[in-house]
Amino acid sequence: MTESIDDTDSAAPADLPEAPIAFASVASIYRYPIKGLSPERLDVADLVAGGYFPGDRLYAIENGPSGFVAEAPAFQPKIKFLMLMRNERLAALEARYDDAATTLVIHHEGAEVARGDLSTEEGRAAIELFFQRYARYELRGAPKLLAAPEGFRFVDTTEGYISLINLASCQALGEMTGKPVDPLRFRANLYLAGMEPWEEFDLVGHTIEIGEQVKLKVTESIVRCAATNVDPVTAMRDLDIPGTLMRRLGHNHCGIFAEVLSGGSIAEGDAVRLRL
Repeated sequence: MTESIDDTDSAAPADLPEAPIAFASVASIYRYPIKGLSPERLDVADLVAGGYFPGDRLYAIENGPSGFVAEAPAFQPKIKFLMLMRNERLAALEARYDDAATTLVIHHEGAEVARGDLSTEEGRAAIELFFQRYARYELRGAPKLLAAPEGFRFVDTTEGYISLINLASCQALGEMTGKPVDPLRFRANLYLAGMEPWEEFDLVGHTIEIGEQVKLKVTESIVRCAATNVDPVTAMRDLDIPGTLMRRLGHNHCGIFAEVLSGGSIAEGDAVRLRL
């Protein structure tokens, strides 16, 4: 006699927990301590729930009075600061910020041109004096180095917590322009490998997991401005990235913003997963 099988004794596929789907990996990690100045590559970054990317956009160089008040910080449009969209010569500078010493060192054409401890009035004045000379034809007033108060960053939008770029989209954009597009033109925090071109837009509204602990909620795609037209190596304004995107795709978006839902450490090579 054949025994009957009770279907209730085995879990149906719909009852099993959905495993996250690995679809990409972290190719590189960057921070930008000084708004508009050069990136710094990181091996590891420690993210905090609800926080900005660590060490990112801690300072900005005010291009004449901006109305920024440290005691009541509020978002200011980037036009009020020295920035690549208008001041492409910034890309010719190599800046390094030492967190422990709160010291910024700037090199130009291989030589040190400025150094200052940004926690001191004298150190900030040394950096301001350099930019007063270096950017003198582009200034609307005396440059002033501003420090972000706790819980605030000099990001370009109120949604700009963590920014991510799909390397495949950069490659596709290079095919459109006929010239390789350096991903650093987009000044993102995380650069992702293993995706299809423009796949990042499908992530908006979803939660992704990176490494063992980090969860990010993808909030929106990033609108691109003329800053991406500047080659980060040569400091030449040699491409029309927003125009190319608009002509070829009907929009000028590239990359995505995300908020940190769960903090933890991330590192180069970490898998990026999507939980359905």
